Amino acid sequence: MRWQRDAASSSIAKITILLAAYCVFSPPRLCADGFRNPFQSASAIAQGNAFAAQADDASALFYNPAAMTELRGIHLLAGVELIHVDTRFRNTAGEKTENDLGGPFGVPPPGQLFVTATPRDLGVSFPGELTIGLGVQNLFGFAARYPKDGPLRTVITSAKLPVLDFKPTVAYRAADWLSLGLGGDIFTFWDSVLGGAEQKFVSPGLPGMPAGSRVRITGTGTTATFNVSAFVTPLRAEGGARRMSLAFVYRGAAALPLNGELSLSGARIARSKSSLRFPESYTAGVAVWPIRDSQREWKIESDVDYVRWSTLRSIDFRFSNGVTLRNPQDWRDAVSVGIGTEHRWLRWNFLPDWEPALRAGYLWSMTPVPDKNFNPAFADSNVHVLSIGGGLTCRPGGKFLGLTSCGEEGKSSPWRHAGIDFAYQLLLFEPRIVSGHPNPAANGRYKTINQSLVLSFRAGF
Repeated sequence: MRWQRDAASSSIAKITILLAAYCVFSPPRLCADGFRNPFQSASAIAQGNAFAAQADDASALFYNPAAMTELRGIHLLAGVELIHVDTRFRNTAGEKTENDLGGPFGVPPPGQLFVTATPRDLGVSFPGELTIGLGVQNLFGFAARYPKDGPLRTVITSAKLPVLDFKPTVAYRAADWLSLGLGGDIFTFWDSVLGGAEQKFVSPGLPGMPAGSRVRITGTGTTATFNVSAFVTPLRAEGGARRMSLAFVYRGAAALPLNGELSLSGARIARSKSSLRFPESYTAGVAVWPIRDSQREWKIESDVDYVRWSTLRSIDFRFSNGVTLRNPQDWRDAVSVGIGTEHRWLRWNFLPDWEPALRAGYLWSMTPVPDKNFNPAFADSNVHVLSIGGGLTCRPGGKFLGLTSCGEEGKSSPWRHAGIDFAYQLLLFEPRIVSGHPNPAANGRYKTINQSLVLSFRAGF
C-alpha cells in the first residue's frame, strides 16, 4: 500500500491525536446509569446510544467489537464531549445549593480514541479474516464539586473517579453472516496528570475524624477484565450491504483496588485501602434498514443494556491507624433501553462529494442507587435522554474542511474517507427525594438536567 501525506493532512492528524489524548485522560461527568458512562461517539449518542447492531465506525471497539470485521483497512475515531451538569439540591430545612462547574462546561472534557485495522487489507495474508483494535475511553467515572460551606459539605465538597479503560481487542469473521469478538478492558488511572480517585468533605464527627475537620481520601489502582461479542447479519442487500444485523455483547466484572491515603485538614494521617467493583453488563441490539440503495440509507435500531449493579455491595475504607469507614452500597441491577434512527444520503446534488446524515434517538435508563447510600457526586435517578445530531462524510472528489483532498477516483490518497459527526443530548433526570440516608445532610430533593455537545472525527485509510 502506498501512502501520500501532504502537510495539511499531517497537521490535522497530529492535532486530532493530541486533542483526543487530552480528552480521554479526563473523568466523565455525565451519569445515566450509576457512574457508568456508556456514551462513546457522536453518531451513537445522536441515535439514543442504539448503535451496537450498526457499529460502522471505529467506536465498534466499545459498542460491539465483533462488528470491527465490517471495517476495511484502518479506521480511526476521536471524540470529545462538552458537558453541562446542573444539579440543584434543597434539604429538609429549605437550604439550597447546586454543583459548581467553574464555567459552562466541565473542564477537561471527557473523550475517546479508537483505532482498528484489518491486516488482510494491508497486504498481510495471515491471520486471514481477523481485525484488531485498540481503544482508550472513560467507561466508569465521575467528577463533581459543591460549595465548601453549603448544606452538603458533610457529604461532599468534591469527588472524582478519573478511570481510564484501555481496550486491546480482536474480531474474527467466522462466516459471511457471523463475526465474533474478544477483548480486554484494563482499568487504571493516569496519576501524573489527573491523580487517582478522590473524595473530599467536612467531617460530621466520624470515627477518627473530628467534627469540622476537612477530610480527603484518595486511591489509585489497576485491574482488568474481558469482553466477548457477536455480530450476526441474517439479511444483506444486493452488493453485500446489511439489511438486518444483530448484536450481543458481554462485559465482565472487575474489582478495582484503591490504595491511597487519608488526610485531615491538610495533614496526612494514615494509609487508605479500599476496593471498587465494576459490574458485568449485557447488551443486545437489532438494526434494520427499511431503505438501502445507491441513493440513500435509512436505519432503525433498538438496544437494551442490563447492568448487574447488585454486585456492588460495599465500598469500605480501611486505614492504617485501625479505623474503618463503613460504606455499604446494596445497589440494584439496572436496565437501559434505547431506540434510534439514521438517514444518510449517498447521492446529493447539493453536496455531490459528501454524504450527509441526520440522526435522532431516545434512551431511558433506570437508576441502581437506593436512598440509603445516595451519593451527590453522581446524583443519579431514572433519566429520559433525548438526542439529535448529524454527520458529514467526505468522499473522493471533496476536500475535508477545505484543507486536504479526500482523494480522487483511481488515485492514491491519505485516506479513503473522512467525516465529522455531531450530537446534542438532553438528559432529563426525574426529580428525586432522598430520605433515610445515614448522613441526614444528604436528605432532600435533587433535580438534575444535563446537556452535552458531542463532536467526533473519523477517518478510513
